[in-house]
Amino acid sequence: MKVSDGPHPEQDGTIPRRTFLASAAAVSAFTIVPRHVLGGQAGPAPSDKLNLAGIGIGGMGKNNLRACETENVVALCDVDFGEATEEVFARYPDAKRYRDYRVMFDERDDIDAVIVATPDHTHAVIAMAAIARKKHVYVQKPLTHSVYETRLLTEAAREHGVATQMGNQGRSGEGVRLMCEWVWDGAIGKVREAHGWTNRPVWPQGVEIGRPADTPPLPPGLDWDLWLGPARERPYHPSYHPGKWRAWCDFGTGSLGDMGCHILDPLFWALELRYPSAVEANISKHFHEFWEETQPRNEMYPRSSIVRFRFPARSRKFPELDLTWWDGGLMPPRPAELEPGRRMGDKDGGLLMIGEKGAIMSGCYGESPRIIPESRMQKYARKKRKQKLERVPEGKDGHEQDWIRACKGGPAACSSFEQSGPLSEMVLMGNLAVRFPDRQLLWDGEAMKVTNDAEADAYVRRDYREGWSL
Repeated sequence: MKVSDGPHPEQDGTIPRRTFLASAAAVSAFTIVPRHVLGGQAGPAPSDKLNLAGIGIGGMGKNNLRACETENVVALCDVDFGEATEEVFARYPDAKRYRDYRVMFDERDDIDAVIVATPDHTHAVIAMAAIARKKHVYVQKPLTHSVYETRLLTEAAREHGVATQMGNQGRSGEGVRLMCEWVWDGAIGKVREAHGWTNRPVWPQGVEIGRPADTPPLPPGLDWDLWLGPARERPYHPSYHPGKWRAWCDFGTGSLGDMGCHILDPLFWALELRYPSAVEANISKHFHEFWEETQPRNEMYPRSSIVRFRFPARSRKFPELDLTWWDGGLMPPRPAELEPGRRMGDKDGGLLMIGEKGAIMSGCYGESPRIIPESRMQKYARKKRKQKLERVPEGKDGHEQDWIRACKGGPAACSSFEQSGPLSEMVLMGNLAVRFPDRQLLWDGEAMKVTNDAEADAYVRRDYREGWSL
C-alpha cells in the first residue's frame, strides 16, 4: 500500500554527547531502559543484521527502507505494483514481492522487523499482525486512524516486548531536545499557552468538494480491495489514490493527523502532556447549508481548522494549558516578543510556547528553536547548562537507526509507542473535534470516552469492513 506522502543557540556551536543526566522528575518520565530489562526480547546481537520487510513502499516507505540499508531487506509488500513501486523493486532485487501482508506473514517466518508506511486507515491492522508475531515495527505517523487503535497497539507492543518507533523524525533531532531542556530549566517560566500550525493541506481537501460520482477504470497493477482494507467499500477513484487519501475521513487523518505528530511533539514532551480534558474545533465551510445538507457525516476534512485543547495541571511546574492548533494557512497572533520582520516558524509550520518570562518558537519538526526576543536568547545562551537528554546519533538516517538499535537489544527508540502512543491519541482526539465542530467535547483519556456527547463518542472506535479486524 502506498503513502503519498536558525542556528542553534549554543555559544560554542555544539553540544557534546553525554550520559543521561535528567533530574529525578525527568528520569521518571523519560528514562530509556533496554527491553530485556523490562522482560522483552533481547533481540539479535548488535553485529547481526535484521531481516526487514517493507509494507507500503511507494511513498515515504521507500525513504524509510533506504535509511535501514544497514540491514537485509528480504520482503516488499504493496497493493499497487505501479510506477512508484518499480524503482523500489529494482533497488532490492533479492527481496520477495507481495501484495497482501497477510500472505507475506504466513509464508515468511524469517522476518525480524517491519516498516509500515501505508495510508493511515491500514496502519493498525498491519502493525498488530506484525506485533502478534513478535516482529519489531516502525509505523508512520500518526500511529493509527483512531484513538482506540492507538491504545490497543501501544498495549500490544508492551505485551509482546517488541521494539517500536513512530515516523515523526523530528523527535530524534537536536531542536526538540533543546526545547525540552530550556523549558525544564525554567528559561521562560511556567507555560499556560501554546500554539502549533501548518501550511497543510497541500492536497485537494474541503467539505464542499464531495465524493466523486464517476467510476474510472482501475490502474494496472492496483488491487483496490486490498487498498481499501478495513475501510468501507466504495469504487476506486484517483481522488483517493494515489496521494490524495489524506483528505478523506475513511482513509486519512487530514492536516492535523499528517503534521500534528511532528509539530506538537515538542510541546507534548517538554510540557509533559498526556490527555486533554476538553477539545473543540472550528472549521472552514464553503456554505454552511451546503455542508450540512449534502455531505455525509465525516466524509472529508475541511480546508482549514482551529482546534483548541485544554489540559489540566500536571504539577506545580506545569499549570493548566491552552494549546491551539491552526492549519490551512491559519496562524496564531504574532507574539509581542517577536521582532518586526522575523518570520513565525518556517514555510511548513511551527510552534510557539508562551511562558511567564518569555517565549520559545521553532519551525516545523522542532527545527531551529529560539527563545524570543533574540536578546533573551543570547542572554540565556551565555549560561552554562547541563545537557539533560541523551542525543540520538546525528545523520539523515538517525530516526530509523535509533529503531534498529532498539531492535538489536539497545535502549528503547525515542519515539517508541510508549511515547508516541499518547501523543497520537491527543492528535486523533483533536481530529474527533474536527469531525464534530462547533461544540466542546469533554474527554476522559484513561477511559477513552467523550463524556458529554454520545454521537462523537461513537467515533472513538471505528467499524471495520467485514473480513477485517484487529
